[in-house]
Amino acid sequence: MSFSNKCRETADACRFCWMCRHICPVGNTTGQERNTARARALSLSLVGRGAAELKGDLVQNVYECALCRACTEDCKTGWDPVLFTREARREAVLAGEAPEAVRLLLETYAKTGHIYGAEPRNKAFSDAQKRHAAKTDTLFYLGSDARHFAKDKALGAIALLERAKVSFTVLEKEPESGRQLSFLCGDTKETRDAMQAAANLYASYKTVVFYEPEDARAAKQDAPELGITAKAKLTAFPAYLETLIGKKLKVKKGKNVYTFQDPAALARALEDVSSARAVLSACGELKEMLLSGKETVLAGDLILDRYLHETVLGMAKRRWDEAVNMGVKTLVTADTAEYLALSATKPKGVRVITLEEAVAECL
Repeated sequence: MSFSNKCRETADACRFCWMCRHICPVGNTTGQERNTARARALSLSLVGRGAAELKGDLVQNVYECALCRACTEDCKTGWDPVLFTREARREAVLAGEAPEAVRLLLETYAKTGHIYGAEPRNKAFSDAQKRHAAKTDTLFYLGSDARHFAKDKALGAIALLERAKVSFTVLEKEPESGRQLSFLCGDTKETRDAMQAAANLYASYKTVVFYEPEDARAAKQDAPELGITAKAKLTAFPAYLETLIGKKLKVKKGKNVYTFQDPAALARALEDVSSARAVLSACGELKEMLLSGKETVLAGDLILDRYLHETVLGMAKRRWDEAVNMGVKTLVTADTAEYLALSATKPKGVRVITLEEAVAECL
């Protein structure tokens, strides 16, 4: 098993430490000790020593991690449990030991370029794309999650940029950012090739605005870690939207009270906890949940949802419990996966909307 020395060191450091077990959204949802970083480290340290094989239930456990980096953010001694999880996924895939559900996703990717399969058609979206098919300096990269499962939300974001009279391009077909293969396979040649192809596309624009925080993280953090960079300004949608508020988008502050659900990729990887809050503060009053910012709790992930659907819904339900206990009435998201999971589990008396919807209702 070709784990790196850093991977072995990290697993050995984490295997008897319980300090981050309270923060894992998957472990808190399932209530199973196996879903903590410590338990996974203990198993993989045995694999690294040749005392266990990376097969069966052990591999299944490796894929039960959401890679949200809550454990990494919480670690007071600087270890990164995501490191050994990603390396274990790479080794499992290369050895042909990935779970059946993961193998099927990868087969779909090989056929269509996305793990979700062919992109659904939508006339309203096609019409909007055609309005912005011309090459401009700014690419609005919508990402697979929105294009496959939430075209109505993508249309809302496009409409908002149109109201701001921004010149931007929407592609008829987008290459996948590399995020999907990175999640399922870790650092493989196929992952690098996908990220390089995406970077080559980004480089033909001056600015690339990512609608999905996970795609922004793939471009701004994961790809550079693999030596892949794009010669363009890469920005997440909330940060871009902040530049428009009060200038090209004249909002009227109302009486709505908003609470922002920080996407993990935005808050932890991109270290942006202020942009969305600046936007919402211009629209109404801002009320925080107990765990927010870099301490945010993941409320949904569409890749994980492909094979752990009930767990993902459980994560969203737990997040709603926390929100309701804090008196939240309007929860605002900037991540398609979290919006969908939170919408599916929404209790009575509250609402969940996207960041662009919050702005649109105040124009």
